[in-house]
Amino acid sequence: MTTIKDSVHDHIRIDGVAQDLLDTPELQRLRNIRQLGTVSLVYPSANHTRFEHSLGVYHLACEALEQLGVSGRQADRVHAAALLHDIGHGPFSHNLESLTYRRTGRYHDDVHGLLEDGQVGDVLREHDLEPDAVADLIAGEGRFGQLVSGELDVDRMDYLVRDAHHTGVPYGTIDHGRLVRELTFTDDELVLDEGNVQTAESLLVARALMNPAVYSHSVARISKAMLRRAAERLLDAPEPDVDAASLQRMDDHDLIVALRSCEATSQFSRRLDHRNLYKRAVWAEIDDVPGGIIEADHESIREFEHEIADDADVDPECVILDVPGRPSMTESTTRVVVNGDIRRLGQQSPLVEALRAAQYSQWRLGVYTPPEMRERVGRTAVDVLGLDIEGALVSEVRDGLDATLDQFVE
Repeated sequence: MTTIKDSVHDHIRIDGVAQDLLDTPELQRLRNIRQLGTVSLVYPSANHTRFEHSLGVYHLACEALEQLGVSGRQADRVHAAALLHDIGHGPFSHNLESLTYRRTGRYHDDVHGLLEDGQVGDVLREHDLEPDAVADLIAGEGRFGQLVSGELDVDRMDYLVRDAHHTGVPYGTIDHGRLVRELTFTDDELVLDEGNVQTAESLLVARALMNPAVYSHSVARISKAMLRRAAERLLDAPEPDVDAASLQRMDDHDLIVALRSCEATSQFSRRLDHRNLYKRAVWAEIDDVPGGIIEADHESIREFEHEIADDADVDPECVILDVPGRPSMTESTTRVVVNGDIRRLGQQSPLVEALRAAQYSQWRLGVYTPPEMRERVGRTAVDVLGLDIEGALVSEVRDGLDATLDQFVE
């Protein structure tokens, strides 16, 4: 048995198949992938990694299985899945996933090939575990897949607390101990037992508060968009010859070196290295944006960027259009037992609609550009995109708000 001191869960004991998986190259790669990608440009202490998060998910999975009375080979499968659930992540975590998915058709939780080959596959087979069965759990399939990837998964329980701890914000604090203790299966559905509506609400509220403060902070969004643009140029550059599949297997350091070494991406790399980021030329609410813009695919977004750049007479690389998907709240589908019946949290909790409204009001379309081009690009983008906002929101008001925000985050 190995015991590891963790910043969130104190001491984590690892044995069995998990102990043998610990030092495989596939898992150790996660030491060099930051959990929150570019968020450290906002919160300097947010340098925790996918490796320590994976240990935390394993720890919570062990506690959940113990209180559910699950042992033997089934428990070993879940232990392995919990520890390995993030080995499909590419550099900077989720920041580049939309880019690599477009080119490979594979998200980070599609790890069947990764588990079959290499040392991870060897370890699993030595413990009489089928790699495909473990990969299915990571994808959230089956009864116990819900514990690894679902509305009540231990993944979410760990990352909310861990991200709050390392950023220093108080919003992600949840009673993960109670959440784990109250898990139960009803008709093969993972639910929270009777009397835990408020427990489920705490998970929902924590995620709703962490999103604008951390995950979708404007600086994090700008830096992520710049990193995504740089990585796209890297994949399209003749030298070095990097494809999306090999990019998915890089760690943060590999990608940084590749971006610095490539002529087509060196400018973006320097900006990210020096935190010389683009600024918001437009920051538009959802009601001010035509539906066709919100639903536009990647190619259409690039066409809009080129049109804005042409009309503003700037280099196309100086315009980034950032359009989030429509607001969603998967946590509202969490199942809780109320008076003996299984109910969705969205049907039971009056908080859900209020949080949905807040999420809707927080949604923003962004157009990013170097500071010196900000007003020209902003006004052009409003016209090209048909946004229903006044020009003042593009420049003078944004300047004042940026100065206010900087007092809190820098």
